Amino acid sequence: MSSLLTNDQDTADNTGWSLIFFCWILAVVAVLGSLFFSEVMGLQPCVLCWYQRIFIYPLAVLFLVALFPLDKRVVRYTLPLAVIGWGFAVYHYLVYSGYIPESLQPCSQGVSCAEINLELFGFITIPMLSILAYSAIIALLLIFRKRTYP
Repeated sequence: MSSLLTNDQDTADNTGWSLIFFCWILAVVAVLGSLFFSEVMGLQPCVLCWYQRIFIYPLAVLFLVALFPLDKRVVRYTLPLAVIGWGFAVYHYLVYSGYIPESLQPCSQGVSCAEINLELFGFITIPMLSILAYSAIIALLLIFRKRTYP
């Protein structure tokens, strides 16, 4: 009976570790993508892009630290960063889409937050990529929390 409980716990720990590992992969891809867009492609980030970067860069480090050993409290300190970053990404997408009037746009100098610099497949923009990354991280963290604290 004891070995059965141990096997169940090992399976749960492996699943939890995998979820956080995927969060780390998503954060690293987002960091590398943002650096690629700015440093290789020469696209200057706007103010809202910088805010999104402020919240994704630490997530890449925090998820890596939480993996060794697996920290079951990782949701406590990463979910707020992901949700705030997601909020900036959604706001940026609304600015891109023209739903936010110019008077409420934070980009008054330098690079415009409303200027579309890149569209993949005719509809995927940089803020949409950010929304997708943050949404996936948030979903994985919520699954992790549900499995860790049933």
